[in-house]
Amino acid sequence: MAGFPILSVILALPILGAIACLMTNAQGARWVALITTLVTLALCVGLWLNFQVGGPQWQFAENVPLFGRYFNWALGIDGIALMLIVLTAFLMPICIAASWESIQNRVSEYMACFLVMETLMLGVFMAQDIFLFYVLFESTLVPMYLIIGIWGGANRIYAAYKFFLYTLLGSVLMLIAMLWMVNFAHTTSIPELLVTDFPPEAQTWLFLAFLASFAVKLPMWPVHTWLPDAHVQAPTAGSVILAGVLLKLGGYGFVRFSLPMFPEAANQLMWLMFGLSMIAVVYTSLVALVQDDMKKLIAYSSVAHMAFVTIGLFSFNRQGIDGGLVVMLSHGLVSGALFLCVGVVYDRLHTREIAAYGGVSNNMPAYALFFMLFTMASVGLPGTSGFVGEFLAMVGSYQASSWAAFVVTTGIILGAAYMLLLYWRIAFGTARTEGAAAMPDLSPREWAIFVPIAAVVLWMGVYPESFLAPMRADVTALVHRIERAAPRGDAQLTPGHAPAPAAAAHEAEGTH
Repeated sequence: MAGFPILSVILALPILGAIACLMTNAQGARWVALITTLVTLALCVGLWLNFQVGGPQWQFAENVPLFGRYFNWALGIDGIALMLIVLTAFLMPICIAASWESIQNRVSEYMACFLVMETLMLGVFMAQDIFLFYVLFESTLVPMYLIIGIWGGANRIYAAYKFFLYTLLGSVLMLIAMLWMVNFAHTTSIPELLVTDFPPEAQTWLFLAFLASFAVKLPMWPVHTWLPDAHVQAPTAGSVILAGVLLKLGGYGFVRFSLPMFPEAANQLMWLMFGLSMIAVVYTSLVALVQDDMKKLIAYSSVAHMAFVTIGLFSFNRQGIDGGLVVMLSHGLVSGALFLCVGVVYDRLHTREIAAYGGVSNNMPAYALFFMLFTMASVGLPGTSGFVGEFLAMVGSYQASSWAAFVVTTGIILGAAYMLLLYWRIAFGTARTEGAAAMPDLSPREWAIFVPIAAVVLWMGVYPESFLAPMRADVTALVHRIERAAPRGDAQLTPGHAPAPAAAAHEAEGTH
């Protein structure tokens, strides 16, 4: 692929598909969108196959100056961006298939919105110019706002406005910080900014400005309140892409900007990140326990899982960062699958109230099996994708703060409680309504949606090296960049080293 602008082609393809959708009827738009997303997925898998593990950090690079040194069409990916690009491309055809029958009005416009959003999300992960990143990052708001506001539930306008305003306001501060950084470093190139040493006194303000945007997007407690409303009102595919990819833009921002560009500030404010994350894990898990709406419960579980991401990333060690990244990938698959599970029964009974179901395993055994797999992955069962990321994040957080690891562990226990309670109330016992007892099992289209996600969830759980290997060199570079500011953890552990026997014996004697 040397010399071929493969990244620009990948970004252009969904835009062309969106234009084609607007020029055809509803059924034609469905097929155009599905074919476009499948071709895009094939190209992104091609990126993965041609990515040189251990090669240059930035690969498939393109650079076309647009406005001198202030704005360039600069694209390129590293291993971290690659994994998130593949995740995005993987979820998009599933979203189109999930909307095949449930969306009946303005189908062409709906499919066009999803395709435009795919280009914007992929562009965020590919951008190597800081202002190009900002434009694409903010532009993702528009199609998602339309998807919630036009095809959402009864209270969709309120949820769409709340989503838009929350995420937009924080980004204004980020833009001001970017202008200061470009003025200081005299470049808009993200790779060059990554190795620029900004003054420690300025880093704190820059970190907080970026945090104002990324914390809302992730979302972190207490700026998470837009997420349950957006999920409840969004159509099923909107919830899948919101949880699966859009939330990851915040985590990607922390990895790409906050940690490597402002390491001293990240060290000084680690207590803030850990504190907010610990509150989020416990508080949102307790809130999830008392929810009556399936979508709202899964939305609150997303906030708790994203807290694992921030705790892992800000542990300042390889295990924590690896864990945070794997949690992002796993959550994108598992939370998306759980929202699809809600969508399947909602299409049949037209209610998300947990109390309306029960005994689903009797008449929908295949559905109950997939639902159980994704529930176990959300809980973190060994052998599923959820275990790998949570385990690594906990190991990393323990090296940084044993208290943080303790609180996160309580979050895992609470997570098991609310997810198993949800599954028990939906799948077991006897049906509480006649409608629940009469629901048919999965259709061939729904099988085609669930089987690929289930396969990848198990693949990631059994052989996570496939996903860790492309990111390893980039995580190593990040750790080397931030290790000068890494705090000394209270666990007093050095990975891979044990105390010498003589020293251990001497310590033992000293205790008597």
